[in-house]
Amino acid sequence: MGARGEVPNARIAGLALLRPAAATIVLLLQRVAARDREAFCALYTATSAKLYGIILRISRRRDIAEEVLQEVYVQIWERADHYDASKGSPITWMVAIARNRALDEARRKKAVSIEDTPEVLGIADEADHPLERVEKSQQLLRLSQCLDGLDGDRREVVLLAYRDGMSREALGQRFSRPPATIKSWLRRSLLQLRDCLGQ
Repeated sequence: MGARGEVPNARIAGLALLRPAAATIVLLLQRVAARDREAFCALYTATSAKLYGIILRISRRRDIAEEVLQEVYVQIWERADHYDASKGSPITWMVAIARNRALDEARRKKAVSIEDTPEVLGIADEADHPLERVEKSQQLLRLSQCLDGLDGDRREVVLLAYRDGMSREALGQRFSRPPATIKSWLRRSLLQLRDCLGQ
């Protein structure tokens, strides 16, 4: 059978990537350890739904689960050469990474969004009493000092997002980063600002 016989085999190979056996995942991890990007994409496609489900059960927030999933795959990319098939199945190894990363995130301080801390970027009302204006100007000075403590790009991202109202997608294009990275920057920057303002 010529080329016709090859089409079903190609389909079977494609289906194997959709639901790979442990041996297939081991091979993918070996290729990822050799920095094979196609293997990494196939590994992500085959395993991300399972890992996302585990992370979501622990974090109970989709936005955090998405961020943690991204960090998990960065760790898998960086540590694929540490996987030892003699110590367990590849999915067990990956689940352990996802679970540990999700638990670490859950142990951290409560996630902060701008809705949780609107005072961080509050703007003085012109109808305030003069003493209130002085107090607010001191708060704005502290905020400015705390903003100066952020890395240059992150400071600019916070100002563009919350002062100028730029979306994560627009910020991602401007800084050549995916929206999930921008979201992570904003979240961590707000945590840093909150800690700085609380001192």
